[in-house]
Amino acid sequence: MELLFTGGSGFLGQSIIPLLKKNFTVTSVGIGTSDNVQVDLSQKVPVLSGKYNVVLHAAGKAHVVPQNLKESYSFFAINTQGTKNLCKALEENPPKAFIFISTVAVYGVESGTGIDENHSLNGDTPYAQSKMEAESFLTQWCQKHKVKLSILRPSLIAGKNPPGNLGALVHGIKTGKYLRIGKGSARKSALMAEDIARLVPKLIEKGGTYNLCDNRHPSFFELEELIVQQLGKKSPIAIPLWLAKLLAKTGDLLGSKAPINSAKLEKIIQPLTFSNEKAKRELGWEPLDVLSNFKIS
Repeated sequence: MELLFTGGSGFLGQSIIPLLKKNFTVTSVGIGTSDNVQVDLSQKVPVLSGKYNVVLHAAGKAHVVPQNLKESYSFFAINTQGTKNLCKALEENPPKAFIFISTVAVYGVESGTGIDENHSLNGDTPYAQSKMEAESFLTQWCQKHKVKLSILRPSLIAGKNPPGNLGALVHGIKTGKYLRIGKGSARKSALMAEDIARLVPKLIEKGGTYNLCDNRHPSFFELEELIVQQLGKKSPIAIPLWLAKLLAKTGDLLGSKAPINSAKLEKIIQPLTFSNEKAKRELGWEPLDVLSNFKIS
């Protein structure tokens, strides 16, 4: 089967394209030199010559806090307009199935446990809203063109050389610039990147919207100790919560670039987990355990 993958040079593409090639003939689209079709989807409609059974749309902008309106707009240019440009290129030969990599950020929650797909979409960041707009557009486009749509909302994605918050955690421990806050007991949902590749064959016929995460929802302490072990480092120094709150108050005065502020602290100390029960039930999927499978490099 022919599979079109967007964002081939990104973290997810590098993590799962080799796995996808075991079951599919993969054509990658993106801005990387290794992509088969080199194009910036936010700027142009790609020229696609083939007929694809499956499209896995992973190209997007994430892991950045916008500092101005231009940076905020770029989320919509890449995540929303990029999706529209891709679909424009597919209209003459629509695929059988379209799989969209969205995000749990669309729920707009900073804390909670077991959040499922019925939760309202309250995301108010440019990242979340651009993904919500893309989800809405794809729902209509796929219905019009009789394409089976799957919307995947992964949590924190783990894999080799991870970006975002997990990458920052690895870097902080590697450089000795990371402090454990309290006991590090807050649990966060996480997902092995390769689980997305494992799900693709199940999604082609089924479709649907699914949260994706493992069953464990590892704590900060568990992730820290796993990284410490792999790096051969000492466990990070722990500071009490009262001291962390004092430092966060100081950070509030310094602005968003401060290493810690009250908003960042709340994200660290509050649990945020999502339910994967729908994907397990409807797709017959059993996720990989992150703590057993996550290798830094």
